[in-house]
Amino acid sequence: MARRLMDGNEAVARGALAAGCEFFAGYPITPATGILTTLMAELPRRGGVAVQGEDELASIGMCIGASTAGRKALTATSGPGLALYAENIGLAIALEVPLVIVDCQRHGPSTGAATKTGQGDIQFVRWGHSGGYPIVALAPTSVAECYQLTVEAFNAAETYRTPVFVLMDKELSLSRETVDLAALPLPPIVRRRAGTCAENDPYCFDGLDDVPPFVPLDGARMVRYTGSSHDEQGELCGANETLGRFTRHYVEKIESHADELERVDWDPQAGATTVVISYGITARSARQAVAEARRGGARVSHLVCKTLWPVPARAIEEACRGARRVVVPENNYGLYRREIERLVSGPVFAGVQKADATLLTPSEVLADLEGED
Repeated sequence: MARRLMDGNEAVARGALAAGCEFFAGYPITPATGILTTLMAELPRRGGVAVQGEDELASIGMCIGASTAGRKALTATSGPGLALYAENIGLAIALEVPLVIVDCQRHGPSTGAATKTGQGDIQFVRWGHSGGYPIVALAPTSVAECYQLTVEAFNAAETYRTPVFVLMDKELSLSRETVDLAALPLPPIVRRRAGTCAENDPYCFDGLDDVPPFVPLDGARMVRYTGSSHDEQGELCGANETLGRFTRHYVEKIESHADELERVDWDPQAGATTVVISYGITARSARQAVAEARRGGARVSHLVCKTLWPVPARAIEEACRGARRVVVPENNYGLYRREIERLVSGPVFAGVQKADATLLTPSEVLADLEGED
C-alpha cells in the first residue's frame, strides 16, 4: 500500500488485518465507529466475518465465542460501551481467550460529550472487572502507531491468552495523517499455539507463569470452557488449592512477563533532573514542549509509555533515577500519575492535568518546564 491519508481508526483496522484478525463484532459508537465500518468492508473480502451487534454486550460476547472457536477476534468501543463490556472482560480472563479490545476514549462520565476528547478510561480498563486480575493495555501516540500497536496487541493476546486493550482517544481516532503502512516495521505475527496437553485440557499448565496451549471448540472433541472456577479440564471446582493455583496463574502469566510486554520511547538528556512521563495523545504535546524547553536551555528527559498495563516499572524507575522533578501530563485528573508515584520516591511530582474536553497543549506542558535546569 502506497503512502496514503488515513485516520487512527482505519489504521487500527488495517493493523488487525495485518495481524490475521478473522472476526470482528462491534456496536456503532462515536468515535470508534470507523473501525466497525472499515472491517465490515474489508474482513469479508479476506474470508473473515464482521458483525454489527445489536448492542455492546452481544458484540463482545460474539468475539469471545469466536475466540474459543480458534479465531483471532477484535472488538471496538468507547467509554459507555466499555462499561457494558465489564462482565465479559472478566469472562475472557477466566476463559483465557485471546481478545483485542480497542477503546476510543472520549469525554465522560457516562455518555459525556461524545465528540470531545479525554483520557478518562485509564484505570477503568485495569480494574473494570471482578477480581482485579492483570490485563495488558497499549497506548499509541500516532496513526502509524495505531497500526503497529494493534499488531502488537494481537501478538500479546495470542502469546498470553488474555484480553489486550488498545487505548486511543477521540483525536487519535479521527485525526488523519499520511502513513506508508508497508514501510512500518512490524514484529513477526504470533500464531495461536495448538494444544499439546491432554486433548481435553484447555487449562493445562505447569509453572504458574506458563500459558496453556489452546484447545479450540472445533467440534472435533469435547472441550469445556467456563467462567466459573474450574480445574485443568474445565470442570467446576471448589477446592481451595486449585482455586488458589488458578488465580495466582492469572496474575503470574502477565506480571512475570512485564518486561517482555514493555514498550516505551526514552529520550534522555545528559544532566537532566526533570523527567516528563507521558502517553497517548498527550505525548505529542509533551514531545513539543520538551523540545522547546531544551531550546530555552532547560535540561529535560522524556519517557513515553506505550505499554500502560502492566506498568512499565523498569523503564519508569530507570528514567527517574537521579531526577528531582517528574512531570506527568494527562487529559484527566492524574489517573496514571498515581501509578508512577507508587514506584518512585524522592522526586517532586507535578501533574499537568485537565479534563475539560480540550487537548492538553504544548504551551500548557511547557509552562511547567520553564526555568528547569
